[in-house]
Amino acid sequence: MKLKSDPSAAADEPVLLTREGPLQTVTLNRPHRKNALDRRAWSSLHEALRAARDNDDVRVVVITGAGGDFCAGADVGDDRGGQHPLQYMQWMNDIAMTVYEMPKPVIAKVEGVAVGAGWNLALGCDLVVASTSSRFSQIFARRGLSLDFGGSWLLSRIVGLQHAKRLALLADFVDAEEARTLGLVTWVKAPEEIDGFVADLAKRLADGPPIALAQSKALLNEGVDQTFREALENEARAQTVNLATKDAPAAFRAFLDKTEPVFTGGWAVR
Repeated sequence: MKLKSDPSAAADEPVLLTREGPLQTVTLNRPHRKNALDRRAWSSLHEALRAARDNDDVRVVVITGAGGDFCAGADVGDDRGGQHPLQYMQWMNDIAMTVYEMPKPVIAKVEGVAVGAGWNLALGCDLVVASTSSRFSQIFARRGLSLDFGGSWLLSRIVGLQHAKRLALLADFVDAEEARTLGLVTWVKAPEEIDGFVADLAKRLADGPPIALAQSKALLNEGVDQTFREALENEARAQTVNLATKDAPAAFRAFLDKTEPVFTGGWAVR
């Protein structure tokens, strides 16, 4: 099944949604601003992410941008309607948390620029596939601002403190290959290859056991701030959840029968 926004209204929609079976693609659609997001666009993105989170038929989410760019961050020309900056930033934090805590794999497909909150949006995803044409910057210092949308937490955990400071304080642009070397990009693909690669990657994830993948994602996200003992205790609880599903027995049977398992995400215990 394939669901799309009304094509006649697409030009006016800041976020476009496309469903192909279990794959939900969320496309940032402000190409005239390199997909820099104003309040309406952020709100639409948040709504799309929450809908994907709550839809059991969606197993994988891909976030990408229209017009050859991923996202130039927050639109600095946006009118916030007199809202206090702290209140606005706390509202933005809810969006960042929705991305990071999504109980389904989230792939960032990056072409062109990913800067500021736009780069941190990608870093909050589970996997990042970048085109060789992509360029990245923690551009905040050039705008007289400090890191936001989770950058202060994500960067140091991915690249270490010194590289995080280098990226934040100098606000230099890095290309896709350097980003991959630093661990900020998972794969780099040629422009003509990226669509097919992401489609294949999304299918592999969609074919996996949804509850077990959600458990592993949460364990890894939470493990960075835990002791080894706490991580082991959480693994034990998560494995107990997995054993209450239909997927683990299906995988065991398939292993014995030398067949491929079909994962449904159903529960064996009610």
